[in-house]
Amino acid sequence: MARRYDCSDATDRATGLREAASAVRRGELVVLPTDTVYGIGADAFSPEAVVDLLEAKGRGRGMPSPVLVGSPNTLHGLVTEFSEQAWELVDAFWPGALTLVAKHQPSLTWDLGETRGTVAVRMPLHPVAIELLTEFGPMAVSSANLTGHPSPQDCDAAQEMLGDSVSVYLDAGPTPAAVPSSIVDVTGKVPVLLREGAISAEELRKVVPELEVAH
Repeated sequence: MARRYDCSDATDRATGLREAASAVRRGELVVLPTDTVYGIGADAFSPEAVVDLLEAKGRGRGMPSPVLVGSPNTLHGLVTEFSEQAWELVDAFWPGALTLVAKHQPSLTWDLGETRGTVAVRMPLHPVAIELLTEFGPMAVSSANLTGHPSPQDCDAAQEMLGDSVSVYLDAGPTPAAVPSSIVDVTGKVPVLLREGAISAEELRKVVPELEVAH
């Protein structure tokens, strides 16, 4: 039976964060708020949990799960060949609605789906999400919706779709925006905007003028 915690109440929030971290350690799924939409999260280093996450969404391995982190410092253990431009984007837009696709450390024992040696990573600008990620560590997090349905902006919509496939729901009220994060590929010599979301190409070019836009 799924448990839900009201993060506007300090006691419920503390209990909910503790329960969510414990659930993720057990390989279970949780729903958490972010600065864009609600996400469904799992232990990024548990292949079984990631499979459960994709199955809960009705999503195949061809659409791998992004990874959320609680601090830019976490990147040092996750990615390799991270360029100066990539760090400039992190400094300018994290925490926030910018996802970076980078080459992951070859030594990492994880299976997020068909990633071809890359990982899509982001630090969300939401206190509840950051607290959970700081407590637990990197999590595989995808939007908390069934594939083909709208991404949920509140906990009710997420719970309606995902039900008891999730152990813990952290309810922090409506999310600030329904716009997804912008995605920039930093695996090559020049950063490439793969999806324009909350951050425009113009804003990104103020930091990396040579940014290209994928067609």
